[in-house]
Amino acid sequence: MTVIVPGAADPWAEPAVAGCHRLNGNGELTGLEWIREAGLLTTVIGLTNTHSVGVVRDALIAAAAATVSPEEQRWYLPVVGETYDGDLNDINGMHVRPEHVHAALDSASGGPVAEGGVGSGTGMQCHGFKGGIGTASRVVAGSTVGVLVQANHGRRDRLRVNGVQVGPLPGEEPANGTNSGPEGSIIVIVATDAPLLPGQCDRLAQRAALGIGRVGGAGEHASGDIILAFATGNRGLRPLVDHTIEGAPPVQMTALPADRMDGLFYAVIEATEEAIVNALVAGQTMTGGDGYTVQGIGGARLADCLRDAAGT
Repeated sequence: MTVIVPGAADPWAEPAVAGCHRLNGNGELTGLEWIREAGLLTTVIGLTNTHSVGVVRDALIAAAAATVSPEEQRWYLPVVGETYDGDLNDINGMHVRPEHVHAALDSASGGPVAEGGVGSGTGMQCHGFKGGIGTASRVVAGSTVGVLVQANHGRRDRLRVNGVQVGPLPGEEPANGTNSGPEGSIIVIVATDAPLLPGQCDRLAQRAALGIGRVGGAGEHASGDIILAFATGNRGLRPLVDHTIEGAPPVQMTALPADRMDGLFYAVIEATEEAIVNALVAGQTMTGGDGYTVQGIGGARLADCLRDAAGT
């Protein structure tokens, strides 16, 4: 599993403005009803496989509750997303346990993010190849837009990189992990330090779907494509969600003007596209316990394929 700490070690005390979008709903990202209602993210984010959402959610609550005194009344609606890894993983074995969640929380840090078949991306496949975790970012008008995907979606015959359809890889042989059918789902987490309102986060989340489409994803019927966007440009928002704070003055918030949103839109589209490609490039060939194999595409083979497709 993987955790994302959204700009503050204690998101309950320092919520982030948030919004979301559903491209196709055959998936789960818990806690979205509260985000839609309040427009705020008040917990860390967990990612895992489909059958481990419950244990990750419970462990996140236990970890958060352990940091405050029993006298302080808090309630938690953790945000936990999933994609299905049952082809490579014994998903019904329930191998994700609370100690894995606590270890992920303890090791969470800034800096470069491991990609490919790591954390919650371990058993994921994307467009018929090994997928998993991918990240990318853009800087626009002084604001950073970062994207993390858990890529486990897409048809093999629809894969496109830089607008070029990826055909058979050089020397590729049919493998039991390569097929043209829809695969699983994708979770996209968008983070920015821009000052945004909840509705603007919704709009930002919507544009990530265009990045999915640029690589060939289409929100197929069997896919769960869910996007969460949060913004840390406004701070001191706890009175908006904590009814125990009495007599607080009105909370001040700032927001980008409408004509500056386009730059963020372009940034999230490009970063989502790149994050998916990075997940593919970082994915390494993996064989599950029952012999099911998913091929990794690799950067060199992908580059050869694109050159062949371009006729150069």
